[in-house]
Formats: sequence, structure tokens, C-alpha cells
Amino acid sequence: MDLTGRTVVVTGAGRGFGRAFALQAGRLGARLFVSARSEAAARRTAEEVAADSGAQVDGFACDLADPATVRGFAAEVAARTGQVDVLVNNGARYLPGPDLWDADDEAITDTVASGATGTLLTVKHFLPLLRAAEGADVVNLVSAAAETRNHRSEAHPAFYAAKAAQAGFADVLSQRLRPEGIRVISLYPPDFTDGDPLAPSWDGAARTAADPLSARSVLDCVLFAIGQPRDCFIRSFHFEQL
Repeated sequence: MDLTGRTVVVTGAGRGFGRAFALQAGRLGARLFVSARSEAAARRTAEEVAADSGAQVDGFACDLADPATVRGFAAEVAARTGQVDVLVNNGARYLPGPDLWDADDEAITDTVASGATGTLLTVKHFLPLLRAAEGADVVNLVSAAAETRNHRSEAHPAFYAAKAAQAGFADVLSQRLRPEGIRVISLYPPDFTDGDPLAPSWDGAARTAADPLSARSVLDCVLFAIGQPRDCFIRSFHFEQL
């Protein structure tokens, strides 16, 4: 796939899937804007992407639980480009612990705010730039925890609540933005291996149905969806679990 000439925004890009997606998008020619909760983490990923592929990339701090920083991130991007072709809503706080008392009130509030409110506000403030593109994609890394009666994860109930809210938002957003040609694509992966999907050892590695879902497979699903012709609206990816 070729992303040359396309502008891509990735939240939660300081590590894990967000970082991997930014690296791959850079290799495919995208102009990138990445964010992380700390400015140092965002800049570290930006520098890594630039060194890896020579892509033009800027990194910014954005705490998705803080509306002011979401607005600030969108404003910084708007000052540098007139459109966004792909917005990847990857950032969200994970909270472990199956019992409500496994986390304090502040952690619960932060988890729901980053995963649910943060996604909503990110889309809201990037929407003018998405509308300026000739066909844009909003990609949401949700979670199998948002699926009805999926209780496999040992995450805290606050994480389940955040992801369910994110999924509900994505569902209505897809219906409302489709007439404008903006696709909303949501992925509901179970826990997947968090190794580096871009490491040489992953290239061409044979995988079987007995293997856990890999970050590389999730990344490839995103690239497949945004690479489809504009009359193809893939609303969601759901994954079979062992």
C-alpha cells in the first residue's frame, strides 16, 4: 500500500501498536503527526520514524483525559496542514484488576476519560481537517472487551465501560459521517501479542490458527481497510478467539 501524499494522525504513539503503526505508515510514505501522553515519548517516536524512513513527522504531547491538550494537539496539527486523511484513535489507558476496588477513583475516572471522552473529543477537534480531505478514514482501536458478553479480559470494569462507550460512539459516528464520504473503521481485537510487528523476525513468519493474534495482523487489518476503494465501507473487524 502507498500512503504517499496522505496525512496520518496517530494517538498513543509512544509505544506498542501506535508506535508500530507510525513506523509502518512512515515507510509507506505518509506525512505523520503522532501524540503520546508525554512530549518526550511523542518526540522519541517521531525521531525514530524519521530515522527509519525519512518521513516527515511531528510529535506532540496529548493527554486524552485532558480536553485542553486534545484541543491543543488538533490546533498544532491544523497550523501545519490543511487536511487529515487518516486519524487513528489508538490511545487509551488500560486498567487491570477485575474487582471495582482494584483501582482508586482517580484511576477509574482517568481510564474512562482517556478511552471514551478522549476519542470523542479527538474526532470532534480533528473533524474540520478530516472533512477537508478527499475521503478520510477514522480508525478506532477498540477492544473485544466492548463486545456484548465478552468477559475474557481481566481488565478493570472501568476499561470495559470506556471501550463500550467508544464502540457506541463509533457506531453512530459511522452512520452520520458516511454521507460525507468519511469512513469510520473500528477494530475489536482480543489481547494480542505486543512484540514489535516490524522487527525482521516477523517478516514472512508462518503463523497458524493455534497462534495468538499478533500486532502485525491487527496492523495489516487497518492497512487493508483504509486501502479499499472509497465505495467500500468496512465498519468493523471482529476476531475469533481460542
